[in-house]
Amino acid sequence: MSEELPGSLPADRDQVRAALIEWYEADHRSYPWRETTDPYEILVSEVMSQQTQLDRVLEAWSNFLDRWPTVADLASADQSAVVAFWSAHSLGYNNRARYLHEAANQVRDTFDGTFPTEPDQLEELQGVGPYTANAVASFAFNNGDAVVDTNVKRVLHRAFDVPDEDAAFEAVASALMPPGESRVWNNAIMELGGVACEKTPACDSAGCPWREYCHAYETGDFTAPDVPTQPSFEGSRRQMRGRVVRALGENERMDIDSLGHRVRVDYSPDGEYGRSWLRELLNDLQADGLVETTVAADGDVAGESTAGEATDGEAGDGTLFVSLRG
Repeated sequence: MSEELPGSLPADRDQVRAALIEWYEADHRSYPWRETTDPYEILVSEVMSQQTQLDRVLEAWSNFLDRWPTVADLASADQSAVVAFWSAHSLGYNNRARYLHEAANQVRDTFDGTFPTEPDQLEELQGVGPYTANAVASFAFNNGDAVVDTNVKRVLHRAFDVPDEDAAFEAVASALMPPGESRVWNNAIMELGGVACEKTPACDSAGCPWREYCHAYETGDFTAPDVPTQPSFEGSRRQMRGRVVRALGENERMDIDSLGHRVRVDYSPDGEYGRSWLRELLNDLQADGLVETTVAADGDVAGESTAGEATDGEAGDGTLFVSLRG
């Protein structure tokens, strides 16, 4: 008997996992520490990224590694030089620089110059807590547990209605992560929280791969543990896009006016929220590869899909029909 998990996690976890990993591998933000498995380089990025904007970390990380390219180089450095570097690059909390230098000395002296691979061993390093230890184990050795940070909690709460309890988040995060794939999984779910499921979500424009499973996307309630007040959603473009996709999911094909009345109660073909307004919405969805339009003369079967922008609902050559892209 499988463990009963909090929230509304879909039964087919493999499909949920595959959707997220495929989305991440198709396109994600490029950071140099994602292109390495060197535990030293990853530790430096993790320590620098604590409460520091990533734009500042990018330059500082590269400069730091140019100056101290290996853990042995850092261990041999004068601690005051490391602290001065930290301060000069506005990384804040200079104690982190001291801890990083001390951790390098531990790797050299206690672990014979080789990074430990297990999270609990990594926690023995100065200044390395459970989160950082797990990140290094995941991204350097593919040997970590499921990451549960603020972004991940937001994703799980919205997508699968996981209650705002640490134990619940830990249980669902662990159940979702594919065994032995902590590197790609933790990168992917943190990317989802940082790109598609931010405090103000960008579900459609970011192509969130979990929209079909998502409790928040279905209900329109995007509150979360770190978003106690609902982001502006009612009447938003994001809400209207979602209504279009849901209406077309229930109907194989719809003419533009029938669709319009499903999307807005105040839809009027020639009004403010009419065909011109809806065509702009459809153009966005076409550009994202979500819908396609066809034009048919009255009484005829619709012709070939149009690759360009949606045209008038009733231009002299026929009626515009809309469907989800196959």
